[in-house]
Amino acid sequence: MRELLTTEEAAEFLRLSERKLYELVAKNAVPCTKVTGKWLFPRTALNRWLTAGMAPTPISREPAPPIVGGSHDPLLEWALRESGCGLASLPEGSGEGMRRLTGGEIMMAAIHLHALDEDGEQTNVARIADTQDLSDAVVIAFARREQGLVVAPGNALKLADLASVAKSRARLAQRPRGAGAQLLMMTLLAREGVAMGELALQQPVCATGDEIGHAVRAGRADCGIATRSVARTAGLDFVPLTWERFDLALRQHDYFLPQPQKLFGFFRSGPFAERANELGGYDITDIGSVRLVN
Repeated sequence: MRELLTTEEAAEFLRLSERKLYELVAKNAVPCTKVTGKWLFPRTALNRWLTAGMAPTPISREPAPPIVGGSHDPLLEWALRESGCGLASLPEGSGEGMRRLTGGEIMMAAIHLHALDEDGEQTNVARIADTQDLSDAVVIAFARREQGLVVAPGNALKLADLASVAKSRARLAQRPRGAGAQLLMMTLLAREGVAMGELALQQPVCATGDEIGHAVRAGRADCGIATRSVARTAGLDFVPLTWERFDLALRQHDYFLPQPQKLFGFFRSGPFAERANELGGYDITDIGSVRLVN
């Protein structure tokens, strides 16, 4: 069963005449998007629209600013530059990316969310699906990433997990509240039975994973949670802790715009696959696949 319906299929699905459907489109009252001159209608969004009683709530189709916000990732940052897609980068953490996407301040949010009571493979999808103001969003798979402790070469403190970080009083660099890595840290602490107060948390917080690497390399911290690619780029050692989902969320009507499509096309290129392998800690098997149409 196809997710995107043509005008004829959507009219049949809604039991309306095509003329009536076009009238609703003209009023911005029905969820749809225009691709190469043709209207397409997401089946899931139409179902939601029907459930809501076909209320003629205007749906904005003004393109969002061409910015990718949310979480920082070395491979994504490289792809934004090398693809020539024209999308700028504003890495502030997953939580802030969600906020800006909801408010229409960015075109795309890079997210890796974590919660103790949720399946980590589905947390990103579940959070977007549950956000009322993102009922027209789509989630695109980017990669599964390896997260762990970034430590100095040799790992002199023999750190193996957050329990050993707490026991040794190792200085732990941290990310801002709401950042995916900080959510991951809190989830892992709960699983290991370690209280936040047992950690020697360092200030100021690090805005990105790269800054975690800089803090460890400069000796301002003994460790911090970041990806394997951050550790490798910084010439540091890495203690693996878990794999996570790293996804891209954007609104359906922005998905087909030239900038995202150029970026998504670059994901399928040879140079991109080579870079992912070079950085390490990425599984890009299903990159570009649609994980959710809200």
